[in-house]
Amino acid sequence: MVAAAQKPRFYWENANVYFMLTDRFNNGSTKNDLNFGRSTPTATLRGFMGGDIKGITQKIEEGYFDKLGITAIWFTPVVEQIHDFVDEGTGVTYGFHGYWTKDWTRLDPNFGTEKELAELVKKAHQRGIRIILDVVINHTGPETKQDPLWPGWVRTEPQCTYKDYRSTIECTLVKNLPDIKTDSNTPVELPAFLVAKWKKEGRYEKEVAELDAFFKRTGYPRAPRFYVIKWLTDYIRQHGVDGYRCDTAKHVEESVWAELRKEADLAFADWKKANPAKALDNNPFYMVGEVYYYKISSGRLYDFGDKK
Repeated sequence: MVAAAQKPRFYWENANVYFMLTDRFNNGSTKNDLNFGRSTPTATLRGFMGGDIKGITQKIEEGYFDKLGITAIWFTPVVEQIHDFVDEGTGVTYGFHGYWTKDWTRLDPNFGTEKELAELVKKAHQRGIRIILDVVINHTGPETKQDPLWPGWVRTEPQCTYKDYRSTIECTLVKNLPDIKTDSNTPVELPAFLVAKWKKEGRYEKEVAELDAFFKRTGYPRAPRFYVIKWLTDYIRQHGVDGYRCDTAKHVEESVWAELRKEADLAFADWKKANPAKALDNNPFYMVGEVYYYKISSGRLYDFGDKK
């Protein structure tokens, strides 16, 4: 008798990763194409075009990724984006790309629902495909008439000059992209607009109770970065997401990524413990970071000028 072929071990170093801009990939449902009155005509290719989580799942079920030999899917952020648009002289732009967060605790209806995200992860895992979420800690979305600043959470100046470590991290990447004070350990309150939003959606008490439990367990100060870390790792603990692609990695203190990693590992272990039959293997949680202007010849080192 010939023994059944043993399933080869998965190595992230050998992963065949498919990247997509969620909004541009596949429109699985036209019912979620318009939300929050995002109907103002935009500059060319600067508005939502309909791609969503359901569209990704459809392609998984069709075997599209199997035919390409894909073992991991990475898609742009799907958390709720600012509701309004930005127009700085180049034309109207909405947050179709996913990097202008308004609320980390909810998915943007243009992209889909948490139920649909759970289904996507489930369908991908059934085919041995891992899911990498694109996550942002460095900044919120721009300030608009509908999207106020996060008071005490962000700085709006200076703009980054990239001359040294501080002028790369403690600054705004571009004008009107509020920079989260990831360096701060000073406790902050939830923004009034977020409290009002959660109350309107009927989930204020639940969200606050979860935050209280998180800070009690960890002992972290209620500083901006720890709120975001809690919110991001919820998607691992609830759905078994396999990895993160960390946006604007060099613009956030390296210690913050270590803090995120610690909580991500705990969340992944919790999910596996609660879902032993769904776990693909014993591989640890995966994290990779974006470093703009990175040169391959530098290896794993980035030189800020005054610090490496």
